[in-house]
Amino acid sequence: MPTASAVKSLPRSHPIFGHLHDFRRDPLGFLVAARQHGDIVRYQLGPQEAYFLSDPEHVREVLVTQAAKLHKGRVLQRARKVLGDGLLTSEGELHLRQRRMIQPVFHQKRIATYAEAMGRHAATLRDRWQAGTTYDVHQEMMHLTLAIVAETLFSADVAAEADEIGAALTELLAMFDRIYVPLAWLTEKLPLPSTRRYQRARARLDATIYRMIRARRASGEAHGDLLAMLLDAQDEDDGRGMTDQQVRDEALTLFLAGHETTANALTWTFYLLSEHPDAEARLHEEWRRVLGDRPPGLADLPQLVETRRVLQESLRLLPPAWVIGRMAIAEVDLGVARIPAGAVVLVCPYTMHRDPRYFADPERFDPDRWAPEAVSERPKFSYFPFGGGPRVCIGEPFAWMEATLLLATLGQRWRLRLEPGHPVVKLPQITMRPKFGMAMRVEAR
Repeated sequence: MPTASAVKSLPRSHPIFGHLHDFRRDPLGFLVAARQHGDIVRYQLGPQEAYFLSDPEHVREVLVTQAAKLHKGRVLQRARKVLGDGLLTSEGELHLRQRRMIQPVFHQKRIATYAEAMGRHAATLRDRWQAGTTYDVHQEMMHLTLAIVAETLFSADVAAEADEIGAALTELLAMFDRIYVPLAWLTEKLPLPSTRRYQRARARLDATIYRMIRARRASGEAHGDLLAMLLDAQDEDDGRGMTDQQVRDEALTLFLAGHETTANALTWTFYLLSEHPDAEARLHEEWRRVLGDRPPGLADLPQLVETRRVLQESLRLLPPAWVIGRMAIAEVDLGVARIPAGAVVLVCPYTMHRDPRYFADPERFDPDRWAPEAVSERPKFSYFPFGGGPRVCIGEPFAWMEATLLLATLGQRWRLRLEPGHPVVKLPQITMRPKFGMAMRVEAR
């Protein structure tokens, strides 16, 4: 059992549901407050015992050292209803097998070939924007990254479907917000309006994925993209390929994950830059010095140091993957405490990235935190916007390149300013989105 001195238990707020209502009502606020009690905090989600860990070494234990003892948490288990057994939700040998087959798509040399498409799509959006016009930048980024992932990974054009796909994704994300509602499993079986909306949303996404699969099979063309690799993939150990269902699960997982988090990251970055004109001015100076009037390309990435630091700082303050949940399938020994099998375990980039032990004045937006000498002084898992260990985000290199190229391409011509009076509210679902979008006015530089 956990050592009493190491584990701090939150006072029970309800005799049956424990802290369930508080967590559901305001998960960010709940975890920020829980963090003040210590590095290992125990609380109750109904009958479920839960542990919130806030020490970087404990995060390493969860994500790396003892990862085999911890499976995906309840939210991503629930995601199987939508994603099936894709990389995000599969476990054990199946996950290892699927990751081995998909990894070549994200090899550094292959990712480099995606830069041209990223820049081209960003330039199209840049040229469409008009000075003085207000746009929902979150929606704009969702459409942009959706177009990029469709072309680079699936050789498909989904521009005509972007609004429908976005609406379906929003509906599915809302489903995850009901994960801890008592008797949620029962209400999902009833013909309620929310259930019907969920079913329509899933069918809408499936229609796009299966259309791409059918078209590829019918054409027989060798595009060398993710879809081709999924259809042709064979496991190196047993020579087996993927079933059609597995192709669908992996394609849908990467189709959605490949644009959702980057779109959110860019939206939050444009917002933070609008609030910090000094940091924005330094970016403009870097783009003037490195790029001049030409668009950024793959070869420019090593010189876009300030751009990278701005994105790192944005991901520190407003990480799209704001929390990581696990379920202990065996006892986890942290040295100072033991977490029992069956417990929920949470580690939270949002709160860890605000720990003053590692980030002085943590609420301040400061890209200089990412100078090499500053980074070297911090423990590795004080910052983990892409997770870590065997389940680290497979698309992390793709995301860094995409975010850098898109930010520079759009920012060379335009500065964005938050529309006066627009509410900026964090919506922490399976990713952290702006609840009311992000209305921003485009101004010529």
